[in-house]
Amino acid sequence: MPSFAETLASGKFVITTELTPPKGTDARDLVRKAESLKPWVDAFNITDSAGGIMTMAPIAPAKMLRDLDIEPIMQMTASARNRMAIQSDMLAAAALGVRTMLFMGGDPPGTGDHPDAKPVFDLDAISLLTTAATLAEGKDIAGHALRGAPSLLPGAVANPGSTDLDRELKRMQEKVDAGARFFQTQAVYDVPAFEKFMDGTKGMGVPVLAGYIILKSGDMARRLNATLPGVHVPESLIEELDAASDKAAKSLELAGRTIAELMGKSQGVHIMAIGWESRIPELLANAGIVERAVT
Repeated sequence: MPSFAETLASGKFVITTELTPPKGTDARDLVRKAESLKPWVDAFNITDSAGGIMTMAPIAPAKMLRDLDIEPIMQMTASARNRMAIQSDMLAAAALGVRTMLFMGGDPPGTGDHPDAKPVFDLDAISLLTTAATLAEGKDIAGHALRGAPSLLPGAVANPGSTDLDRELKRMQEKVDAGARFFQTQAVYDVPAFEKFMDGTKGMGVPVLAGYIILKSGDMARRLNATLPGVHVPESLIEELDAASDKAAKSLELAGRTIAELMGKSQGVHIMAIGWESRIPELLANAGIVERAVT
């Protein structure tokens, strides 16, 4: 299978999704989902204690996927690690063949299932990227030489629905300057507004994958609007969901329609299925996307 870097360089419309490691040692369900979606999905984000919920570290599931010729994107957050732990994890993952990493600040531990855990945030998203670049040069961020330097493909996140779009675009450029080679975005439902955002990224020269959270109901869409900064589900979509007799079918129809509209406006889509991973093939078919060739 091509590496994720090769897939991005091909210029095709890229499909990624994300899988959550288990709270425990049994990762068979994660591996089964990845194997079943391999014909449809180019790479799989492995989340890093998303929502502040403690789960298995993403290094192990990412290595499991690599062993199956499935491309992982290992998320790495700074919320619960200091700079020493972050560098150690980057080196460990690279030594296991996991080289595509997505860097972000992460969710505060107090929002999750260990509310008494102390937040760390020793580094932010940009300094995570500069750390990866420094390691690739053969030294740690304290200036000490490494015995073997990692070859990494660093990614970052962006929010097209930010209330301060100029600031968001400036922040993206800073991430590119720090080493980001691709972006995945917050969920997109307003495609015309997303086009305006993409106009501002044209000079950056890096692929942008639009995020999409599958909307399972009108109530879910309203919750996203109320709780996720930068997310705006248009009222017209919410009304369609509310009126549908088969909400699951309508959900997948809306997903396919939106993803079809995003084709040609971004280099791909990052699907956040939240338990509906088995439905990804159907919603991609609704968008007119066929299986990827598997070799």
